[in-house]
Amino acid sequence: MKQYRQEARVTLVGAGPGSSDLITVRGLEALKQADAVLYDALTDTNLLTEAPRHIPKIYVGKRCGKHSFGQDEINALIVDNACRYGHVVRLKGGDPFVFGRGMEEVEYVESFGIPVEVVPGVSSAISVPASQGISITKRGVSNSFWVVTATTKEGEPSKDFQLAAQSSATLVILMGVRKLVEIATEIGKYRKSYTPLAVVQNGTLPNENCITGTLNDAIYISSKMDLSCPGIIIVGDVVADHPSFFEDAIQRVVGMEL
Repeated sequence: MKQYRQEARVTLVGAGPGSSDLITVRGLEALKQADAVLYDALTDTNLLTEAPRHIPKIYVGKRCGKHSFGQDEINALIVDNACRYGHVVRLKGGDPFVFGRGMEEVEYVESFGIPVEVVPGVSSAISVPASQGISITKRGVSNSFWVVTATTKEGEPSKDFQLAAQSSATLVILMGVRKLVEIATEIGKYRKSYTPLAVVQNGTLPNENCITGTLNDAIYISSKMDLSCPGIIIVGDVVADHPSFFEDAIQRVVGMEL
């Protein structure tokens, strides 16, 4: 195995759920010491001002249907930039190890003998519901939660998702906004149609948007969302604690009567 120069190193940094001030102190310090930064679509670009002004800052974001680079290309870019510049900060939204392919990048970089440090980030799976006043666990209401992705890499619902739907736990579903109706229909096979549901987009950012309802309202909620924008789906009784849950329900009923 080829060994690269001692200066080559990589820090995998979780940028947090969206807002730039929700990165960790350790993550911010890593950015300030970077020789190059590779950043994702879900990171607040205001964070780039924390890195030295003169260094390369390379966008490697992946959005549905708009991939600037494939994962293999990103892996290679991390290594190439570490060898060329020294300390590469790989800035990833949320936490790198929560559906972020962080371990794939770590394993690839380490296979070249380049040391990697991981700085955990604030996961959007927990912090985005919290930013809307939704506690994903609550004594007497929900004793546990599942964090699942809507589909596997093969494009099919995962077995874990089906098991989660059958439980009484709070469900936090990532990367599923465009399949909201399908998701609600599947969950509705095991839970009551009036089970509370919320969709949050642009979580923790100034343009954060939350729509609440029930599994029964999935078609309506989907019609009110920007399907090109990622979001987080929360299903469970804890969603009823959202400040506008009952107000939104009343408005829908009035709207239908009109």
